[in-house]
Amino acid sequence: MTSTSDPGVAKALANDLVIDITTIGRSSGEPKRLEIWFHNVDDRYYITGRPGSRSWYANVLANPAITFHFKESTEADLDGVARSITDADEKRSFFLSAKKLSEYINEDNVQEWVDGSPLIEVVFD
Repeated sequence: MTSTSDPGVAKALANDLVIDITTIGRSSGEPKRLEIWFHNVDDRYYITGRPGSRSWYANVLANPAITFHFKESTEADLDGVARSITDADEKRSFFLSAKKLSEYINEDNVQEWVDGSPLIEVVFD
């Protein structure tokens, strides 16, 4: 497995948008892989989605182990642990500061995202 000190991974964490993640299925116990965006805000790494329920989120609530699979600027895998963010103020702060989400979220609709969107921070081993 790769570490955050790897130059290619460090560049990907700083600049990439699309990755695959692997979570462990909450019912099946099997690995589940899917493509998703991640967000780097002040060198902290987040995953979210539009308001609504998400199977990947249910999976990390049951088992917080997660793997990032980089595929844009480098090809590498990085293991981490997901922390669910449920505090409304912390969620609001993230949604209003995530540059990659600025075309989707603004002061007029941020409460919908705070109330209904999954949000995790990923901390790497």
